[in-house]
Amino acid sequence: MRKLKLRIKRHNKLRQRIVGTTARPRLSVFKSGQHIYAQIIDDLKGQTLVSSSDIKNKESNKKEKAYNVGVELAKKALKKKIKEVVFDRGGFLFHGRVAELAKGAREGGLLF
Repeated sequence: MRKLKLRIKRHNKLRQRIVGTTARPRLSVFKSGQHIYAQIIDDLKGQTLVSSSDIKNKESNKKEKAYNVGVELAKKALKKKIKEVVFDRGGFLFHGRVAELAKGAREGGLLF
């Protein structure tokens, strides 16, 4: 429970500074024990523009799943003409699966 409270505290601090606009939406990341989810959000409209998750992927390695989610999200975003985003790590530390998702999104064509 303490870990969750600390993550939420970090996330609230980040969200004070990070805002997704129409020109540069926010790439939000959430990870659970098994899965990882990412979505691109326009905070001014309160609208999710693109989303992706690893639920349908059957790879065994969680880092590979996260990388593939990043690549898939970038492809969907480029189809909707979204090239630049602001990265919101959701209060999670930037290593492991979160870093792999970011790497996949960058290699897929997103700038942040």
